Amino acid sequence: MMTDFIHHKEPVLTTSGIQRMARRLLGVLLFWLGSIPAWATMDIHVVALFKDRAVVMVDGKRHILRTGEASPEGVKLVSADSAGAVFEYRGKRLERQLDGRVRAAVKKRDTGDDVLVYRDSAGMFLTVGSINGLPVKFLVDTGATSVAMNSGQARRLGIDFHVDGDPTYVSTASDVVKAYRVKLDIVKVGSIQLRNVTGVVLEGAQPTEVLLGMTYLSRVEIINKGDRLILRRKY
Repeated sequence: MMTDFIHHKEPVLTTSGIQRMARRLLGVLLFWLGSIPAWATMDIHVVALFKDRAVVMVDGKRHILRTGEASPEGVKLVSADSAGAVFEYRGKRLERQLDGRVRAAVKKRDTGDDVLVYRDSAGMFLTVGSINGLPVKFLVDTGATSVAMNSGQARRLGIDFHVDGDPTYVSTASDVVKAYRVKLDIVKVGSIQLRNVTGVVLEGAQPTEVLLGMTYLSRVEIINKGDRLILRRKY
């Protein structure tokens, strides 16, 4: 008995068929890309939160926004407080909390509050706070004798160092630069607020972050836990 074999002819793709398939795939891809919300391509990290203000990184660029203001990229701050912020971008709203990479946590104690400053991936202790009520990102530096900032940061904070400061010179890692010794009315990190803190303003762009130096740190207790520092009010 013979067995019949049914042979199926394999489809052959012609040039026109390939072109039609490519057009269909392109249409699907464009539809898929169009369905991605704008937020999916916008990298936003909240660095610091205050009442009606937020310090944000938008695609790697740092901005300080007040309620109602928008960054050059079009990210608008709708509202902000210590718990979180609401942003608007291209008609869509998004809620954000403080970014986990830079944080100052407050731990309640019977005798007061502890401020926890976490080590980042680069080994630095970065935290957020304020100088004279304006938001600041601090780098904790026990090797700095004073709270130190560059001239641009001082101007943003409203510090008229040319008028109110005492001229001096300070040594950096690579040079000796002109600076001005100033008095900071209030320096606050977490719940620890200190008054009349000596600061130094360096001419130029260094340091890139405001250094939380010993004129502040000497007035608090510092406990090093390896991955975090505990700042505790002394009195």
